[in-house]
Amino acid sequence: MNEFMGYARIAAAAPGVRPGDTPGNAAEIIREIKRAALIGADVLVLPELCVTGYTCGDLFRQETLLAGATDAVRRIAAETSGIGTLVFVGLPVRAGGKLYNCAAALSGGALLGLIPKTHLPNYSEYYEARHFSPGEGAVREIDFAGRAVPFGTRLLFAREDKPDMVIATEICEDLWAPEPPSGGHARAGATVVVNLSAGDETTGKSAYRRALVDGQSGRLICAYAYAGAGFGESTQDMAFSGHCLISENGAGLAETPPFGKSYAVADADISALVHDRSRMTTFTPIRDEYRVVRYAVPEGWDVKEGFLRRADPRPFVPGGARNRAERCEEILNIQASGLAARLGHIRSKACVIGVSGGLDSTLALIVCGRAVRSLGDGVSVHALTLPCFGTTSRTKNNALRLCETMGVTCETIDISETVRAHLADIGLAENDRGVVYENAQARVRTLTLMDRANQVGGIVVGTGDLSELALGWATYNGDHMSMYAVNAGVPKTLVRHIIGHAADSAESPELAAVLRDIIDTPISPELLPPDDSGEIAQKTEDLIGPYDLTDFFLYHTLRFGRGPREIFRLAEIAFRGEFGAETILKWLETFMRRFFAQQFKRSCLPDGPKIGSVSLSPRGDWRMPSDASARLWLDEIEELKKSKR
Repeated sequence: MNEFMGYARIAAAAPGVRPGDTPGNAAEIIREIKRAALIGADVLVLPELCVTGYTCGDLFRQETLLAGATDAVRRIAAETSGIGTLVFVGLPVRAGGKLYNCAAALSGGALLGLIPKTHLPNYSEYYEARHFSPGEGAVREIDFAGRAVPFGTRLLFAREDKPDMVIATEICEDLWAPEPPSGGHARAGATVVVNLSAGDETTGKSAYRRALVDGQSGRLICAYAYAGAGFGESTQDMAFSGHCLISENGAGLAETPPFGKSYAVADADISALVHDRSRMTTFTPIRDEYRVVRYAVPEGWDVKEGFLRRADPRPFVPGGARNRAERCEEILNIQASGLAARLGHIRSKACVIGVSGGLDSTLALIVCGRAVRSLGDGVSVHALTLPCFGTTSRTKNNALRLCETMGVTCETIDISETVRAHLADIGLAENDRGVVYENAQARVRTLTLMDRANQVGGIVVGTGDLSELALGWATYNGDHMSMYAVNAGVPKTLVRHIIGHAADSAESPELAAVLRDIIDTPISPELLPPDDSGEIAQKTEDLIGPYDLTDFFLYHTLRFGRGPREIFRLAEIAFRGEFGAETILKWLETFMRRFFAQQFKRSCLPDGPKIGSVSLSPRGDWRMPSDASARLWLDEIEELKKSKR
């Protein structure tokens, strides 16, 4: 997994324990560490006080138990000396005459630090203040097992060859407190927070625990791993479920069911966390004094089998029919609300839209219909279909049928003669079917729409989508231009699903049928004449690549700032069995070339509503010089191509 150095493999486990049996518990802990080592885990978190057992009660005051815990940690370190995993185990530690509930951090046979629990629950079934003192922030050295060890809550652990993987610790109740210590840890640089816990299980508690872990990881933009005590703890008054969870930036990565298997593992995307923190100005660092303990791992430790994370081939499209339907409905409402507000603000009487029978104009027409209905009488939709040299009967008929079934009047204006006259004016032969031939049609269409909008007191509603903006797949001052661009934030892979959602909820079978036929029609600008059988001859995806790949590249480039090498590795995983390495690299190069070369079109876009986390608006999320060089990105792709030859 060397190509995924931006990830950290994190494990959380709940070994079986027996209260007071420190030698037996140490043996179980060693087994868990060796299991984590076999899968190349970077970090392993085990439960609170797992060396002794959490439910020891007043036995925590016994010198024999405390000495046994110290001996157990010595043994754990000695028997895992060749393992590079950073392991956190829980044990009681006496320091300065007080007893503390601590986490011990170990790696490669060395004890790197001891972190005391800050917040001690002393209510209901908990009585920790009876035995333990709360930890303090300041880090000092204490004597443990005959050597000086850093002790304090403000300890961070950083692996030398992974500088962005910085690990901090809190213990059980710390997460439930009004101000968890992890807030300070994250602002001091921790990208991974581990929680050693021994919360008992009661009805409904697992759902609340999950919400806490997910929420804290989202607030702190971190990976959060939680290991709860499980089998073997005393059930005299409580039951422990071994609930283990791993979350990243608000989303669960892995979880064990309460009272089920007690081992969770996931690959956390550290590079994405660092990227998000760097762009969020409200994530402010703190200057409180923290001690960073740096540690090294054996050479080759980071080579792992497999990739314990799903690389979603369609990251813009939610999984699950219900989630997809809800997202599509939400997007339609955002689009329609934005358009309605614009129409109302400028007191426009009409939406003027060119309907081609393709995906984008269909979505824009649906949005126009919703916006106009929300405004009531006095605002209408004026649809035009503008056939020219490349228009096929299928798309033209679908445009007319769509308008008819939606109850929208559609005007047909054949622009062929106008385009011919224009080509003659500039001295271009009609059989010269290069870029001028194609762009002239797009610009005449836009001219016609703009002038009709003036006639009816309306505005031209743009149809171009986010994927086309990324590629610059639009004619400058042609379909590139409108008075409000409702699809500017919607990627092509999502457009299909929104229209599919509209078909599923259509008012008539006829409307549903035409929407589904539009979905099934090959994507084309229809600027070149049809083939001999009258079918579409110019297919967009043959020219600029499959939109599934385009949107995958777009998402990872903009959302996480990933470079070509990492995007390619993820694409290989996401599209295994669908696209080979050569195909992915070919279209990745096309994407990067076009993305850099076409920024000038994005620098002067019409207004349009933001839809998701990725946007190319020059006034919103994306500011890029129009003359930026793609050299570094293309050089990286060339290196990848050479490695595949």
